[in-house]
Amino acid sequence: MTRSFVCGCALLTGWIGSLSNTEAQTNPATVGKLEALLYQIDQMYVDSVDQNKLVETAITSMLEELDPHSIYIPKEELSEVNEPLKGNFEGVGIQFNLVRDTIYVVDAIAGGPSERLGIRSGDRIIGIDGENVAGAGFKNKDVMNRLRGKKGTKVDVVILRTGSTDPLDFTITRDKIPIFSVEASYMATPTIGYIKVSRFSATTMKEFREKLSSLQKQGMKDLILDLQGNGGGYLRTAIDMADEFLPDKKLIVYTEGRTSPREDTYATGEGRFEQGRLVVLVDEGSASASEIVTGAMQDWDRALVVGRRSFGKGLVQRPVMLPDGSAVRLTVSRYYTPSGRCIQKSYAEGKEAYQQEKRDRLKHGELTSADSIHTADTVRYYTVNKRVVYGGGGIMPDVFVPIDTSLSSDYFGQLVRKGVLNTYALTYVDAHRDEIQRAHRNAGSFTRSFVITRPIMDGLVAYAEREGVEYEPKGLEKARQLIELRLKALIARDMWDTSAYWQTINGDNPLDRSFQRALEVLADDTFQRLGLAQH
Repeated sequence: MTRSFVCGCALLTGWIGSLSNTEAQTNPATVGKLEALLYQIDQMYVDSVDQNKLVETAITSMLEELDPHSIYIPKEELSEVNEPLKGNFEGVGIQFNLVRDTIYVVDAIAGGPSERLGIRSGDRIIGIDGENVAGAGFKNKDVMNRLRGKKGTKVDVVILRTGSTDPLDFTITRDKIPIFSVEASYMATPTIGYIKVSRFSATTMKEFREKLSSLQKQGMKDLILDLQGNGGGYLRTAIDMADEFLPDKKLIVYTEGRTSPREDTYATGEGRFEQGRLVVLVDEGSASASEIVTGAMQDWDRALVVGRRSFGKGLVQRPVMLPDGSAVRLTVSRYYTPSGRCIQKSYAEGKEAYQQEKRDRLKHGELTSADSIHTADTVRYYTVNKRVVYGGGGIMPDVFVPIDTSLSSDYFGQLVRKGVLNTYALTYVDAHRDEIQRAHRNAGSFTRSFVITRPIMDGLVAYAEREGVEYEPKGLEKARQLIELRLKALIARDMWDTSAYWQTINGDNPLDRSFQRALEVLADDTFQRLGLAQH
């Protein structure tokens, strides 16, 4: 039987066959009890009932008694749940925003059928296969249902584009569309590269190796690996990524469970970045597969970990198919870092408290002050150079970086939640694309010298009011830095790509200075003081 394991925080990532008779054996009295009750309900209950619904409710309730990551996936949701980690889907290849009944193209995915036809950010889709979709009350799911479809099938769309007097007609032939997990890569300095990985999917290592090779050709000596907000994915992909940084025969991770004997996984001698300094960025959203990579790097003193305590998920799931095509993602083992740490945080207080724990960190001051961090596990573990590390609740960074919550405001929140910043950036690029291209030959030039001027901000305020966001002068001034930075980054993305977005965000982020701190530790004596690999 082929087995596939997942350590992602929210995604089902693999398949195995239905359980064999031997594997499915359990207490006959227990199974008979459930069957007997269903039979009696069917035969005697006063009203007619939906037995399928009853069974699904029972399954969900049973899993709630286990752990927060053992979950039931209905048959109709399986494809959607698996899609982000498969690395592709079939459709037209656009990212879109739905704002006030208008479908805005945010980006035409590189290499996809829409991009090949010349569809671009800022375009507004008003018709799909002869159906008017402007002002039609569509939801995101309605748009996706019409645009996605089997490879080779066609869909007609009508687009309005700024500068064109008449609507534009396109016939798009659907194709395989890549879902990229490496969001950004660029040279932060002449010798320091940056790669941001958003998930550990089936295509991550191919993407990662291509980006790594490109940066090395550009002169990269040191690397910043950004795993902030990365909720996990395939266990195998996490192991392969850790292998890129560790020399031969170094333990990367081991897994063990009640019915799963200990299994050790070691690095090979084929790593592409075994030499050179490494900084790993993590935060409270970095989970599971991200923590496997980070924990291995920290335990072997191979990397400096910068940021805030990671999520704390050390459970491994095995996807199990059920007879009707639905599935259960069942926790079968825990994973441990090379030093023996299990970083799984407690779920003794129930699922709701478990999920709220990240918010509690902010409430208790952990995200803003290192003094507020309290380890749940008092057992000490040691890195290869005898530095003390802890398990039992995420991975503690070597260098703590607080977030600055004083810069945000309700006004900024409304601009983000209602999609105003996104849409205004699209309209601005639409109107000034040629001007921006003449002034900035690439994203680096744009990041260094483009300024959000007063007229641009005035235009944003006016646009926001038309979109129902009332002007709040104090809220604007309080969050001006954040608003200007986010708007500038969105303009960069619409002009170039997501790498340009992160290059801009990282350039001067007043809310979270993790990236800037990474550059600082690569320039000072932190690596030497902590005895980390220099090479």
